Parts: sequence; C-alpha cells; structure tokens
Amino acid sequence: MPRRGTALPRGAATLADIRTVTLPLLAPIRRVAARRALAKSLLTTGCVVGSLAAPAAAQGPDPGCYSTAGGALEICRGGEAEGVLFVPRPCESAANVQILRPAEGGGRLQAIYQAETPQRTRRGEACAPRRAESPLDGGAVRSGSMPEQLATTLPPTEARLWELARVAEHRGRRSRSRRVREPEAPEAVQEGIAARHPMVVAGRDWSGDVYSYVFLLTTVPTPSGNRHALMQARTADFERFDIRSTDDDGALWVPFNPEGGGRRRSRRASNPAPSPVLDETGAAIVGNCPGTGFDRNDLVGSISVVDQVYHYFYTDVLPSDCAKPAAERRLGLYLRTGKDPAADRPWSSARLVAEPLPGEALVRVAKAKGMDRWVVAYSCNRPSNTMDGPVADLCVQYTPDLALGSIAGLKWYADPMAIMRSPNYLGLRSGGDGTGRFSRAQHFWMTDRYGNLATPTNYPGKAGFVTWLDRRAPGFSGQTESSVFGRPIYWGTWSVRPVEAR
Repeated sequence: MPRRGTALPRGAATLADIRTVTLPLLAPIRRVAARRALAKSLLTTGCVVGSLAAPAAAQGPDPGCYSTAGGALEICRGGEAEGVLFVPRPCESAANVQILRPAEGGGRLQAIYQAETPQRTRRGEACAPRRAESPLDGGAVRSGSMPEQLATTLPPTEARLWELARVAEHRGRRSRSRRVREPEAPEAVQEGIAARHPMVVAGRDWSGDVYSYVFLLTTVPTPSGNRHALMQARTADFERFDIRSTDDDGALWVPFNPEGGGRRRSRRASNPAPSPVLDETGAAIVGNCPGTGFDRNDLVGSISVVDQVYHYFYTDVLPSDCAKPAAERRLGLYLRTGKDPAADRPWSSARLVAEPLPGEALVRVAKAKGMDRWVVAYSCNRPSNTMDGPVADLCVQYTPDLALGSIAGLKWYADPMAIMRSPNYLGLRSGGDGTGRFSRAQHFWMTDRYGNLATPTNYPGKAGFVTWLDRRAPGFSGQTESSVFGRPIYWGTWSVRPVEAR
C-alpha cells in the first residue's frame, strides 16, 4: 500500500518514468486500469511533468501574453513547468495545499493542507473508497516536512488536527456576562465537524515568538443555520499543535490530543474545545450568512505580513445577498488586519475591499515575490468554450502598488460576471478528464513564513508556484465514485516580466 506522499520523484518527465515509479505501488488488480486512466489524462490534455532541473518546454503555439500591474508587467502563457504533486488513495483526499518555507536558509519546506478525517481502522485493513455525504462532514489538517529540492512532490504527512468545532454552550453565556458583543453566538455543536481551509503564517518572530499560527475554518450551527467560523492553532514544529480556547480569564492554548478528539483531560470538566477567534470589538469571526454544502468560500482566503502588519484577505457572502438562493449569492473580498496573531482579539473589524464577485470564486492575496505589489490568484474560466461550456483555469493579476485601492480597481471578470470568464488566465494544461474539461479547485501556493509569495530554489526565476485540486482528473485506479476522495493535486508555475523587457 503506498504511503501518503507518494508522487513523482525528481526528474520524472516521461510517461514511462511515471509508470515505472508509480504503478508498482498499486494493487495488481488495478494496474491495467491505472495505466489507461493516467495515460489518457496526461496525453490527451497535454500535461507536461516538469523536471526539477529545468522548466518544461512549451507545447504547441504560444497562446500569448496579457498585461497586468496597470500595464507595467506581463504574464505569458505556455512554457511553464507543471506536474502531479500527489494522487491520494480512494480513501484519502487533499485540497488547499500551502507549501511553506518556515525559515530563511533552512533547507526544509512544510506542506500543510486539508485532508480527510482519520478513520479508525485495523492494521492492514483495505483502503475502501470514501465519499463526503453530509454538509457537516469534516476534514483534517495534515502536514509534513521535505527538502526544498523536492518541492514538487508531496512529502509523507500525518493528520494533525480534526474534530475541532465543539464550541461549548457556556462560551456564549460567558461572553454575554462579560458584555462581549457577538452577532450570533454559536450553539453547542456535536463533535466531528472538523478543520478546513488551513492558512499558515509565522508569529512575531522579530519579537521572539517561536510559533507558527494556523487559522482554519469549522462549521458551527447558529440559530439561523450553519456558518463558517474562524478557529486558530499554533505550532513550534508542525508536529504538535495547540488549539486556541477560552476560559474566564481570556484566551488560552490547549494541546491537541489525537486520542481525545482535541479535548484536554483535566480537573476542569468544562474545558472547552476551540473557541472562535474574536475581532477587536469582541465579536466572533463567523460568516455573514448561513449556508450548506462543501464548496462555500465564506472566510476562505490567505494571510500576508507586510511591514509587520498581518493582512487576512478572504471572501464572504455580501450581507445583502443572504436571503437569496445559494446559486445567486455574490461574494465580497474582505480584509482584516492585526499586529499580533497571539493576542486575545487578533483581528480588526472587516473592511470590504472589492465587490461583487461570483459566488464560486476562491481568492488568494499575497505580497509579490521581490516586488511591492499585491498578487491576486482567483478561480476563473477562459474566454473560449468547449462543447461542454467554459474551460476552468486560474487567473493571476498584479497590482501597481500595495495600496488596497489597487486591488479594488482590478478588472476581475468580463461581463456577465456570473460566467467567470477572464482574459487574465494562466493557461494551465495539466489534469482534466481527457475531453477538455478541467477542474481548478481549492488552489493555494508556495509562500515564505510571512505568507508572501516564494518559489522553490530550483525555480528561482519563477514568480509563483501554485497548487490545485482537479476533481475531473482520474486517480491511479480511475475511480469516479467521489469528486474529492482519490482526486489528484497538481502544481504549476508562472513568470512575470516588465513590459519594456519584451
């Protein structure tokens, strides 16, 4: 049985290499199906698995370039390195893969991402296919370390956090007794509603903070329905994690106990599980609107540190659209800032940066590599269609400077916005089901410890390194039972240059 993290090794650049390395790991009964499924996925879609020594060659005619940063820069499609980061087994899932360089010159990277909730199985038990069936089905945060030279291969990882949403009922009573305003206090929640969408950033290491902080989302019931809530954990080594909780004296950190579902056994029987993170007013940070389903981007985003200020960019449903059907809701891009992620109330009140955005948009924002500009990566479709409709891709834009108004001034989509077409797409080639249909879901990227863009040392000239989930691409066994479990994670790069450098 392949261990987690099985992926393409260094230098694997041909289909023969892929077969030689990966197929012996499969159960013999699935080998023939695996060869056919993987070959069809790679050959039909033109996927090029990038060698770690050099970028892959361009395939076909150059689809052209587009300008960004107010016309000062341009991004050219084609010729970029791409490849397979990880193909989970049918009982495993992966999404929102952030690759992090924890320290300068450390030579190690951390991969941290959302995965499946661990199942209690007996040693040697088969990896039975799984499906996510309930909107409250959970997940887990997994992490693992690897040498920087292997940034294009997911390392072996372990489940670190899960079953995190048991917000104690007395949490709301205590808040009211302390006259803390909460727009809608979470009710008591049954366990099993777990960690999603991790966002990792270093603490104030310039002031001696040795921890990295993981902000993540859980689903909590409220009187009006289920909402996303922001939770927080910290770690000094990415192996042991503490969860932010609350008692009568304020915030405290509780060691996560894998055997106890995240609860600390102590004399205090009322020790709570994680408490929602508070903003400067004392309000719990929860989504604007109730909702159901897995593909909700309420509070999903990224964290970037610029001039020792933490910037949490995220999307949420516009409050004016809460009463609309889910398919008609629009999003806004919001920002919260803070000076210390370990503070009792680490984030400011929300500030609306850009609106409206389509309800299915997922947006990441970070400071550009080597430039005083914001980079925005977001889900989009190419302007052209196939017989089955729009072609999914990822769009990337740069701002002229670090002013927030520059983000608001971006032209995100062509009209009509709901179709999510944009000329600012990367032209990704990897994945797909062989018919021209792709899925570019739950994308993230590689960052330094402050959440700002970084690239592996073997790609020093690239501007960014992005990962994404393809729900249409077959796994090694070609299974189609689930759109999440067993679906592969891909990686790709992009380059940017000054317009005058053409």
